[in-house]
Amino acid sequence: MTEPQAVLSLVTLGVSDLNRAIAFYEALGFERRSASAEGVGFFKAGACAIAVWPSTDLAKDAGISFKDLSPAFRGVSLAWNCRSKDEVDAAVDRAYRAGATVQKAAGDVFWGGYTAYFFDPDGHLWEVAYNPDMPLSDDGRLLMPE
Repeated sequence: MTEPQAVLSLVTLGVSDLNRAIAFYEALGFERRSASAEGVGFFKAGACAIAVWPSTDLAKDAGISFKDLSPAFRGVSLAWNCRSKDEVDAAVDRAYRAGATVQKAAGDVFWGGYTAYFFDPDGHLWEVAYNPDMPLSDDGRLLMPE
């Protein structure tokens, strides 16, 4: 039997209000896909996809007690990489207008890039970054050096 290739194909975000989450991610510019069904929203997100699903349903599906979930910082961030500092600024502004809470304003960072952080309406942390050492392909995929 062959080992499957390790590929991140879908990130599912537990949300408290499905309609609000769908509206937020559409306002960010993610394209909702027809695979979406009642109770879940799927979005095209470059090389992988994003799903929003009520936290209670996600916890139940995973066999986790919902009362054990912490709404605080989870030690994970999603990243939206951009082609320039101006794109970072525009992405953060777009997120703010869509209902995000800006956690850290955009600015230069020690490793030579430019980043900002925001929380989506359910507290999922997003980094918006420009990394001059990791350009993006035409379709938005991060090109990492070998």
